[in-house]
Amino acid sequence: MTASLSSTELAVLLERSAWFRAAPAGLQHQLVEAGRVLRLDGGQRLFTRGDSDDGLYCVLDGLMRIGAASAAGKEALLAVIEPVNWFGEIALFDHRPRTHNAYAERDSVLFHMPRTALAALLERAPEYWHAFGLLLTQKLRLAFEAIEEAALLPAAPRIARRLLLMAGGYGESGGMLRQVLKVPQEDLAMMLALSRQTINQVLKQFETQGALKLRYAEIEIADARKLAALAGLDAAPD
Repeated sequence: MTASLSSTELAVLLERSAWFRAAPAGLQHQLVEAGRVLRLDGGQRLFTRGDSDDGLYCVLDGLMRIGAASAAGKEALLAVIEPVNWFGEIALFDHRPRTHNAYAERDSVLFHMPRTALAALLERAPEYWHAFGLLLTQKLRLAFEAIEEAALLPAAPRIARRLLLMAGGYGESGGMLRQVLKVPQEDLAMMLALSRQTINQVLKQFETQGALKLRYAEIEIADARKLAALAGLDAAPD
């Protein structure tokens, strides 16, 4: 379902994204002018693995789940994407089908830059490929870090690092975008390939140590510096 926002309103929402703010002014303007806003109901599918590429998306409000499911229905959850994160850029580069499923965890508002308009834009101004390359390499860095952490780190620092990563918008900003993460423990367990019991035990330890406050389907970062220390990091995001 489409939603109406003025160009000015849309630009204000997108400027919360560090990637968008760093993009050339001409690219910002053309994205705003050529893109559209979509509203999804909670549980509504946006695309499925194997679907044709239909463009680039940014979460303006709500929550999107990115993952995959086995033939038996078991879900592998890669990320829970909150505002103002972009996704869907892989197919922009390789012109291949979608790599994963994407659907709304709850009622959500998305910015959508359709594939045809984006291809025309890059044909006219190929210098903008660099900006989209930066978006892609940011995701690649995060993927490499996740693989390394899964191989080398115990559960507790892995959990702490993922919470800090989510609070920082998956690298979207250099600091903390939010202190309250609306993520159930079951989702966190799937993202990290850990058991629900392990997640619960570690989070309770973090709460006892004053780093977190736990509520139903929410995790509040009470002390980012303590959480960073538990993650084995030198400093927390600002």
